[in-house]
Amino acid sequence: MLVKADGANVVRGARFPGRYIQGPGVIARLGAEAKAFGERAIVLLDNGVFDLLKADVEAAFAEGPAVEIVRHGGECSQGAIAALGAAAQAAGASVIVGAGGGKALDTAKAAARDAALPVIVFPTIAASDAPCSALAVVYNEDGTVAYDTFLPRNPDLVLVDTALIARAPARFLAAGIGDALATWYEAESCRRSGAFNCMRMPGVPLAYEVARFCRDTIFAFGAEALAECDAGAAGPALERVVEANILLSGIGFESGGVAAAHAIHHGLCELDDVHHHLHGEKVAIGVLAGLKLHGLEDEFERVRAFCRSVRLPARLADIGIAEATPEKLAVVAGRACRAGEIIHNEPMPVREDMVVRALAALV
Repeated sequence: MLVKADGANVVRGARFPGRYIQGPGVIARLGAEAKAFGERAIVLLDNGVFDLLKADVEAAFAEGPAVEIVRHGGECSQGAIAALGAAAQAAGASVIVGAGGGKALDTAKAAARDAALPVIVFPTIAASDAPCSALAVVYNEDGTVAYDTFLPRNPDLVLVDTALIARAPARFLAAGIGDALATWYEAESCRRSGAFNCMRMPGVPLAYEVARFCRDTIFAFGAEALAECDAGAAGPALERVVEANILLSGIGFESGGVAAAHAIHHGLCELDDVHHHLHGEKVAIGVLAGLKLHGLEDEFERVRAFCRSVRLPARLADIGIAEATPEKLAVVAGRACRAGEIIHNEPMPVREDMVVRALAALV
């Protein structure tokens, strides 16, 4: 990813999920969609919604295929991935279904790769752009990021039930807005620097336009979508923001590229202070720090005001770092700037001391 294109005659590309279906009540289609892949399915159901949704998932499979439902333990770790792959093989599954939040979905995607099976992704929140991507973030058991693993293909189907997402706490939707917020800023950095995307090539022009459309959509509909979510309603603004959070952001980051915001997120995850905060909340801090790195003060003020309008953190204290000591900031910067990290996709050299100063401005 960190190799950069040189010259005009370069190969460019983009990648997408096989199919994307979004709308209220589409959980009822889950069994029929799984049956298209074979007669047996295994569903990894997120522990956080297991008791709430198990009966609905069973009902969706009432007319087949045969299904085994497995409770996800909570972490996308090497052990969890291996356990699901083994369970799928033992069950004779023809498809793996991941249902829940990003870590459950990433576990299902990685296990499907290892078991050489198709995968259906069924997000129950719109808190990140994980559902559409051919990427899984693997964590250590203590919650720190171990590594990103790139998968050979995107999910075969992403099925998004907006009625279900509207029932989840609005904080999750806001976190998804935070993750989507990074999409254009990081893709634009990669476009300017010539950095490679997740396919190890520069993106086609469409990739950067999708990223721009993602940013414009959340700016236009973010606050209204949160109000609809507060009311438990899958209204028109929520539909637009769910599409931006999941589909547009997924295509935009994967085909356009990633840079400082997510590298700083990885650094923040080294601190125990932030472990109770969501991925997109930490990414929003990464976006703001990235704007400081670029010296874009007017855009920083605009984005900070937007973050406050959609319930995203705008200060380190908002993600649990009440005491932003030089030692803590050095830990974050060291992880963000290590050799080979995506922060080096930025169009200028980035050093640890620059990241420390950018973060210190967010106290």
